[in-house]
Amino acid sequence: MNPITATAATTHGWIFDIQRFCIHDGPGIRTTVFMKGCPLSCLWCHNPESRRQQFELAFYLSKCIHCGHCLQVCTKGAIRGDDARIDRERCTMCGRCADQCPGEALRMIGHKESVADVLAVVMRDQPFYETSGGGVTLSGGEPLYQHEFTHQLLTACKRQGLHTAIETSGGAAWERLDAIRSSVDLFLYDLKAINPEKHRQQCGVDNALILANAKRLSATGAEILFRTPIIPGFNDAEDDLRLLSEFLLQLPNPHRLELMPYHRIGSGKYEALGLTYPLPNVQAPADMDGYKAVLTQNGITCL
Repeated sequence: MNPITATAATTHGWIFDIQRFCIHDGPGIRTTVFMKGCPLSCLWCHNPESRRQQFELAFYLSKCIHCGHCLQVCTKGAIRGDDARIDRERCTMCGRCADQCPGEALRMIGHKESVADVLAVVMRDQPFYETSGGGVTLSGGEPLYQHEFTHQLLTACKRQGLHTAIETSGGAAWERLDAIRSSVDLFLYDLKAINPEKHRQQCGVDNALILANAKRLSATGAEILFRTPIIPGFNDAEDDLRLLSEFLLQLPNPHRLELMPYHRIGSGKYEALGLTYPLPNVQAPADMDGYKAVLTQNGITCL
């Protein structure tokens, strides 16, 4: 039996993008599968389209050629004629306007895919994985939010001999993390903030489960690269770096830390989705080397 066909399961997953030739989501050249649904609501999230497990309609004004096709097919009166902006209370997400938009100013985001369909896309670049030491990375959103689909997809990828990575906040029941462990070569584990109150303020949820899962996962000997975004004014104070260092040093096994600077690349997505960007006045950090130096002095292997 064809191994790709054999992995096809009744479970389908919510996907919003599959990007090929990625180089920042693990070693080598990778294909990154972006999944919808997340239990966190981080203020700086650069993939706001990943938060909800449903169809979403994006409108990019710069691409609109004012042809009027969307007005003709919208039966709910949800599109304004002057600039094609969307009345999202009236919109039913039928997608007819996006289907008729020649400039792709209107675009439906999110679709359901089977394991076999996703794997077929991933396997197109197998030669590049082999020559570069790359593979597939599941990202999002939060892949563990769709734990059954994630488990099946990772298992299918391992059957094809692929290197697998998963980017996760760790905000899921331990049983979900434990179930996929044998099919994951690298965990890209996000640590947003160690201070629980700051984590609630920034991410909308408590971090007790996230930190507990990090400890349990470390104890298994899993390969983990911890990642922390530096958000000026939120988690970049000396006390934040101290707490981060202390947490990493008390884990059962040593691990590396990758610092990632805050950026506003995803801010345009908020406008396209009819949302307000939460951090309009926060700028990118000016000196990432300074943060890395502090963590290195504290005994952390920092990338």
